[in-house]
Amino acid sequence: MCGIIGYVGREEAAPILLAALASLEYRGYDSAGLAVIDPRKGTQIVRCEGRLLRLRERLEREPLTGAVGIGHTRWATHGRPSEANAHPHRNGKVSVVHNGIIENHLALRRELEAAGCRFESDTDTEIFTHLIAAEVVRGAADLRVAVGQALSRVTGTWGICVLHDDFPGEIVAASHHAPLLVGVGEGGKMLVASDAVAVLEHTRKVVHLEDGDLVRITATTYEFFDARGEPVERKSWNIDWSPMTAEKQGFKHFMLKEIHEQPRVISDALTGRILREEADINLDGVEIDWASTSRVVMLGCGTSWHAALCGKHVIERLARLPVEVDYASEFRYRDPIVGPGDLAIVISQSGETADTLAALREAKARGASTLAICNVVGSTIARVADNVVLTHAGPEVSVASTKAFTSQLTVLMMLGIQAAKRRGKLGDTEVRELLKGLSALPEALLTMLGQLSALRTIARRYAHAQDFLFLGRGVGFAIALEGALKLKEISYIHAEAYPSGEMKHGPIALVDEKVPVVIVALRGSGYDKVVSNLQEVRARGGKIIALATVGDTEIADVADDVVLVPDVPELFQPIVASVPLQLFAYHTADLKGTDVDQPRNLAKSVTVE
Repeated sequence: MCGIIGYVGREEAAPILLAALASLEYRGYDSAGLAVIDPRKGTQIVRCEGRLLRLRERLEREPLTGAVGIGHTRWATHGRPSEANAHPHRNGKVSVVHNGIIENHLALRRELEAAGCRFESDTDTEIFTHLIAAEVVRGAADLRVAVGQALSRVTGTWGICVLHDDFPGEIVAASHHAPLLVGVGEGGKMLVASDAVAVLEHTRKVVHLEDGDLVRITATTYEFFDARGEPVERKSWNIDWSPMTAEKQGFKHFMLKEIHEQPRVISDALTGRILREEADINLDGVEIDWASTSRVVMLGCGTSWHAALCGKHVIERLARLPVEVDYASEFRYRDPIVGPGDLAIVISQSGETADTLAALREAKARGASTLAICNVVGSTIARVADNVVLTHAGPEVSVASTKAFTSQLTVLMMLGIQAAKRRGKLGDTEVRELLKGLSALPEALLTMLGQLSALRTIARRYAHAQDFLFLGRGVGFAIALEGALKLKEISYIHAEAYPSGEMKHGPIALVDEKVPVVIVALRGSGYDKVVSNLQEVRARGGKIIALATVGDTEIADVADDVVLVPDVPELFQPIVASVPLQLFAYHTADLKGTDVDQPRNLAKSVTVE
């Protein structure tokens, strides 16, 4: 969940490390620090609690010199946010930054303290510094060997970067269930990072560490070793994102920029995949054996789980194939019934979500075929799954997902059409009609973005509320879930979603003039039922914000505020209906003055359980 960067080169390391950490701020953090090796003074460390601005100010007062260094932004797990608990941690000549959790840290700490080691922090990470230092003292052949021997004593997850004063021209990094990659620069520079965004300013060529890998980097070389210490070759990938893509480009927040990017993102996700003449879908050559698939299991967390709920409706309705949707974080703990004949579809923006990766491995181990839907080429989930379909959303910086969600939905729509075509459930005429509807979605999203000022006005009217209810039926319930999540994530207003038919089974007790109700009331199956639910809310004094289809004249008679959504096929409604809810959450949070892009306690990529 934290951000890691390492640099070996010929330029001053500190400015490069600091700029890279700034690019990783979106991941969420509560402290930060750098360690740089100065050939004359040894390793120097500057750390602080809080934002990078404080670290930058400290570095102006206490500059670090040297061309080799590591940096870190920490999201607290063991030990509260503080300077003492900030990374890098140091013991003797060893400095370490770490993402992950050492599960046996208490036993190791007791053992090390009994041997005379003194700890300066409450973190589990500091254990690495003592273990590695001890291996060097015992005569390990080099730093890479010392790190490998130290890791053999640790149980848990790690992405670590290590400096040692006696090996001043190199960094050793290692990964186990925590993402790390090497950025292969030119002209005498090499980087290691937890996210490709951190290296884009210097290179587009990256090499991912696989589980158990160690890598040694110098200014001009990188050497990979597997968990047994044997040299291995790892595939390199070229990242097609530009640094400009990850900048605000004049928008007040990354989230607002990313909301506005959605028409282009949907178009990019569709490009080259819609075959109108053939009445077919080509997902970059990915072909699932749909005829032999007896069941689909969809797995995701948070927003990706909501995307899976929408995907369930699409695949079941079009392909007539049963779909189960499960929280990836719960899947492997309930002895799931999954195996040969099942297709497990895992959905993750980053391709590094720890719970989703674990669920993928569980499904695969039990014999299911696997497909990943993710946004990052070469990510761990993309490499582990049997097949992968990329969403082509580009880097999403804001913690609250917007364009990644709608791009996931777009892929799921195409997947449902492909499944229906292969299973003989749709004829060419029906497929072409659906492809026509998909092709029209970017224009429909542009229409929604034209309601920016109206949604800000509505947000201003309700920003004082402490609680919200979101209601929807069918695919509308999945939209309601996502809308409630967006609002609570960035505005800190309590919001929860229910199927509209469940309202009278409990939630209606909450309805009064102080609890606004957002209801997804788009034309389609169940519309009349939703309108009845809306009447029940109104009868109890509830304030109603309704999402309605363009041309609907009934809703305005019973809702306090109406947001009109372009008329698209029912199964595609989640894509266009998500946009006004994203904008409503954004404007509410902006009016309240919260940190829209980096909401408290949250991280962009949840790489620990």
